[in-house]
Amino acid sequence: MAQTSVSLPTKPTAYDASDPRALLNSKMDKGPGKAGMIVFAIALIGGLGYAAGQIIHDLAGNPQTTIWPYLLLGLALLIALGFEFVNGFHDTANAVATVIYTHTLEPHVAVVYSGMWNLIGVLTSSGGVAYTIVSLLPVELILQVGSGAGFAMIFSLLIAAMIWNLSTWLLGLPVSSSHTLIGSIIGVGVSNQLIQGKNGLSGVDWSTAMGVFKALIISPLVGFGFAALMLLILKAVIKKPELYKAPEGDAPPPFWIRCLLILTCTGVSFGHGSNDGQKGMGLIMLILIGTVPTAYALNHAMGYSQVQTFSAVSEQAQRVFTAHVGNTSQALPATSGDPAPASAGSTAPTPMQEADRTALLDYVRVKHFVPATMVGMQQMAGQIESELLAYKSLAKVPTSQQRNVRNDMYLESEALRIAAKDKDVQFSAQEQAVLVNYKSQLDKSTKFIPTWVKVAVALALGLGTMVGWKRIVVTVGEKIGKTHLTYAQGASAELVAACTIIAADQFKLPVSTTHVLSSAVAGTMMANGSGLQMSTVRNIALAWVITLPAAALLAGTLFWAMRLFIH
Repeated sequence: MAQTSVSLPTKPTAYDASDPRALLNSKMDKGPGKAGMIVFAIALIGGLGYAAGQIIHDLAGNPQTTIWPYLLLGLALLIALGFEFVNGFHDTANAVATVIYTHTLEPHVAVVYSGMWNLIGVLTSSGGVAYTIVSLLPVELILQVGSGAGFAMIFSLLIAAMIWNLSTWLLGLPVSSSHTLIGSIIGVGVSNQLIQGKNGLSGVDWSTAMGVFKALIISPLVGFGFAALMLLILKAVIKKPELYKAPEGDAPPPFWIRCLLILTCTGVSFGHGSNDGQKGMGLIMLILIGTVPTAYALNHAMGYSQVQTFSAVSEQAQRVFTAHVGNTSQALPATSGDPAPASAGSTAPTPMQEADRTALLDYVRVKHFVPATMVGMQQMAGQIESELLAYKSLAKVPTSQQRNVRNDMYLESEALRIAAKDKDVQFSAQEQAVLVNYKSQLDKSTKFIPTWVKVAVALALGLGTMVGWKRIVVTVGEKIGKTHLTYAQGASAELVAACTIIAADQFKLPVSTTHVLSSAVAGTMMANGSGLQMSTVRNIALAWVITLPAAALLAGTLFWAMRLFIH
């Protein structure tokens, strides 16, 4: 269907009623009104009050001896939530571009509506993406997150990511916050190794990083291709001419088209919250563990019955390790029904030797399996089980031991994650099932995210969107294609983007809402024969290419500078 080309003038000072872009600009320049500000203020105050109340409750049961941890916690949370605030500039704005440019929703209504679904997405997220991001960090810094090096790591990568995101936002470029954060993490990892006089490349878990890279590379291609295909399918199946028209003036689309576009906006907003909203969560948890480990190092909701279950699963895992420590091919004996009790056929573990712990740490750091690695996993499993049975619940672990127990669990879990992909480690299918269950039990104890953290992240995202949404919305809505976005193009782009983001969340992979949606819009423009504004596409592609090395260099330099003063 023929499209009318619309020129892209700079924003006029006086709005021309015959110019659809001018009409839209006039809408976007309007404030949210008193009612909108009151609703947002209530949500902000309520959310902040809830988060503050939960922090006070958690800290009241775990008082600190000095005021220093509280000050450090406040500063670190401010920086981490600042990153999510800037993330709202970039990514959340993408979810509302199509409903705004098709006049489906008034701009500020769209922003508030999208923010609500972002909140729901964040609150229902699993946390898997958060800890995928964390697993890219150097393990020695994670285990020493309460030290000066640990805080230098967190501060440098978050500050670097914010600086880059703000710089590209000022240029109106839709840049991936995922890409930026991962580049910053790589920069810190490489810098940390170089400071120690080692090979910089060994400071990054490249197997996990490559999985993340693949997701970041493939997802925009999926957005482009499938959105183009979706538009062609719609044209073949739905013979409704009004669906393929660009908006006329500022009139909203027919009711059924509005419902379709609101539905797709809902999907993108929810997906963004459930995936992008997790990026800062894992880092916030590291901050909490480093500053107030007595409250957040371990999941205190794990009580006596859960400890008993953990003990039974641990016994099964130790039998797997014992079979392989003996250099035999003996598989785990067949079991039926519930896991065997803690006393069933196992030998009491010997005390954990420092050499065994070091062997396990070396394996997680360099990914090279040696016979001592399996001994380390066996001894660590026995050590953890003994400690938990003695304390009976995680809440009763002594204050002085909270961080140590957490580090043991984290180290064992990371070793199991790496061993599952290691060709030098051969487990039978039944043994693998036991170890997957054991790792799950370990992760429940250490890889948790309190609800108040999710609420705080959602509020930071929402506030960032309210402040900076227009620049990115204009880029996506006006500067990718040569013609105005049609209803079908908007629906196709957002439907594909929502499905891609939500699918990535299920696989615990971070993807870029920005790149997926902007690529999807470009795909619909190509399929519709509308043409692309190559200058914008070129700028977005260039920003995509240089974001990772630029963020890595910035974060690595900041980490090096901080380590000169923080020890």
